[in-house]
Amino acid sequence: MTQPKRTDKGTYALVMRCRKTSRTKIGKLGQIKLRPGFYIYVGSAFGPGGIEARVSRHRRRDKKLHWHIDYLRLHTALIETWTLAGPVNLEHDWAAILEEQYEIAQQRFGASDCRCKAHLFYSADKPSPNEINPHLDIQKLIRKE
Repeated sequence: MTQPKRTDKGTYALVMRCRKTSRTKIGKLGQIKLRPGFYIYVGSAFGPGGIEARVSRHRRRDKKLHWHIDYLRLHTALIETWTLAGPVNLEHDWAAILEEQYEIAQQRFGASDCRCKAHLFYSADKPSPNEINPHLDIQKLIRKE
């Protein structure tokens, strides 16, 4: 399995598991009801450090809460990451594809700076990166946490 280089830029998805029903405040977005199941969050990393730096931040629990995902990570276990290095930001494309396959978990989550309805999706069953693109080399895309 090929991992992105430390500074590779690109697009990523976090697959998280929630084990219990709860409610939590997500920054300025407000309350969100969490259900047992899986949450998929899509993002991009084109700043310093690239994908590895961004995903490493998402793995940590001891950090300043800044993005919507930071609040959600307090209540979920990161079980898998999907990454695709490259010069093109596919975050919005992935969000559009996932919206067709899964339920939007919370309107505007992770999408306050774009036209997407959301960048967070819910599934009762464990999702597969095949929903994003069945032609991708899945072994290079998935990283078990």
